[in-house]
Amino acid sequence: MTSATQEQEMTATAAAPTGNLEITVSRAELLRELTAAQTVVERKTTIPILSNFLFEAAEDKLTITATDLDQSLRTSCSAKVKKAGSCTIPARKLYDYIRLLPEGDISIKLMDNHWVQIRAGRSNTRMVGMARANFPQVAEFPAGAGVTLSVASLRNMVSKTIFAISNEESRYTLNGALLVLKAESMAMVATDGHRLAHIEKTGEELKGISGEKKTLIPRKALSELASLLGSTDAETLEFADDEQTLFFRVGGRVLTSRKLTGQFPNYEAVLPRDNTKFVIVRSEDLMGSIQRVAQFADERSGAIKMRLEQNELKLSSSSTDAGESEDVIETPYNYDPLVVGFNSSYLIDFLKAIGGAGEVRLEFKDAQSAGQMRPEDGVEDVRYRYILMPMRI
Repeated sequence: MTSATQEQEMTATAAAPTGNLEITVSRAELLRELTAAQTVVERKTTIPILSNFLFEAAEDKLTITATDLDQSLRTSCSAKVKKAGSCTIPARKLYDYIRLLPEGDISIKLMDNHWVQIRAGRSNTRMVGMARANFPQVAEFPAGAGVTLSVASLRNMVSKTIFAISNEESRYTLNGALLVLKAESMAMVATDGHRLAHIEKTGEELKGISGEKKTLIPRKALSELASLLGSTDAETLEFADDEQTLFFRVGGRVLTSRKLTGQFPNYEAVLPRDNTKFVIVRSEDLMGSIQRVAQFADERSGAIKMRLEQNELKLSSSSTDAGESEDVIETPYNYDPLVVGFNSSYLIDFLKAIGGAGEVRLEFKDAQSAGQMRPEDGVEDVRYRYILMPMRI
């Protein structure tokens, strides 16, 4: 026969929400994962639950999920799980608080009414959580459907294209970069209609890809992916997608993003074919000249003039407010003289992306056609080019 107290305990257990989470976790490990996840949390949300992390503890692992409905990040760290369960905790407040705690173990316990107790050394804090049931369902990585990609290759591609993505919400299909996967190569393209960045890496072995797979990745997901790729020791990542969602698994972290739908423009049609006039200059010299001259460009357009003449590249700008400026770089050039105008900040973006070292090749057809720029001393299996529409000057 059971005693009254045992009966009460059994009833309490039966009525408890899916486990009253109680865990101990190392501050360093918890902070590392919160740092990765907090960038996904919606800052100004009209849906309060989206400003919370979802904590789920089972066996010897704590899984943390953050989402803003467009994208989500699921990550985990080891934990001593006294009681398996789940809860939600205000993300910003938790992240800021854990950062201020000293090194050591932290115990986290779900209390009544979704309150969460956090203890570390002599610190004892209680935070107001929300019901786990309100947290949106996050899609799982599709089983057995992933393509394995190189972390280093993809990281390089994102950094060489992300700045050329359009900021105009109305140009929906330009709000992301196009990833093109083939059996032996991968490429990425981004454009905002004024410029286009294109990078291709050959010599890859992509199993499970036949023909060509094209995927539009939203800018927000790309910048999240860039920070994941920048902070991992893993050499490869897994990429998969279904009708609505993109999935990236990097180490123990899974980033999901809503797909961008629509038709990316036919970029191959705008890649220059007849840019036969060219000049090669040191990136450092070109960057210095552009930055100096751009100080005197029209503030709205940022336009600077490039004049190519016998063995010299002359950069100049003028505006009624600021004055005028001219810089000359001596370099072999033996074609007809050419004057062409470009947006100075677009040129600077490209030079920053290639890292400011080595030489760069500038290729032209005439004053009305797009210019093409690329690193002169590139890596053999990586082709990177930047196409820029000229401006009227």
